[in-house]
Amino acid sequence: MAAGYLAELVALFGCPVDENPTGAMQEAAFRACGLNWRYLTMEVKPADLGNAIAGAKAMGIRGLNLTIPHKVAVIPYLDALSVEADLIGAVNTVRPDGEHWIGENTDGKGFLRGLREDAGLDVRGKRAVILGAGGAARAIAVELLLAGVAELTVVNRGEKRGREMAEDLEERLERPVQFEAWGEQSFPVAPEVDVLVNATCLGLYPDVQAKPAVDLDNAKRDLLVADAVFNPAETRLLREARQQGFRTLDGLSMLVYQGVAGFEMWTGVDAPEKVMKEALAQELVK
Repeated sequence: MAAGYLAELVALFGCPVDENPTGAMQEAAFRACGLNWRYLTMEVKPADLGNAIAGAKAMGIRGLNLTIPHKVAVIPYLDALSVEADLIGAVNTVRPDGEHWIGENTDGKGFLRGLREDAGLDVRGKRAVILGAGGAARAIAVELLLAGVAELTVVNRGEKRGREMAEDLEERLERPVQFEAWGEQSFPVAPEVDVLVNATCLGLYPDVQAKPAVDLDNAKRDLLVADAVFNPAETRLLREARQQGFRTLDGLSMLVYQGVAGFEMWTGVDAPEKVMKEALAQELVK
């Protein structure tokens, strides 16, 4: 621990934030690295976001995380966006660069790293299906496309939102992106699909019995079923997929790795990944 009482500060702005476990993960990482840093979880109402950003700059805060409902609303208060954040249209991490505040999005990067390191899947040339068309879905889609998936299909119940997302990403990234409407019946996963991603909130605590309506009967046996939901770590979707013999990847890896990316952007120190994952797991409902 550095001498003296003056600590470097990082903060999470959201509304609500009382169930957000990120602070426990980052505080554990600071302690493990002997850094005199603190992570503040702060509820900021939408009308107060501009004042909160100005206050954070004035106090010399070393970085921010943004969660609902601020990921898009924060953009006008920043000086620049990373390429990925611009494509996604949302920011979950802010890092100061001199006098400038730069918006980043580490959600999709965290998911992609989980695919590579925890599931052992290189997505180049693979076919992927994403369930949902919200912020998490778009972040994951952008990183999959940048990583070289051969084909991406967006599946969403709201046709307008899903189709607009697919068409926008196809135009901006010049990669094949399709849209399929999600009707009342279970969505059938075709045998050529390599990875299925749930990027909806279905299954998130406390509604742990909910799951996306998907039909895996014709899916290939080495299909990877991934979930962006992190609490519980094994959702009903993943549990049933595992019981059917499919490989699975939980949302905990995405949450940890996006936090790792933020930690390293802010501190310039290699993140203690194992410590962060253990601290996060202790915070979540088993």
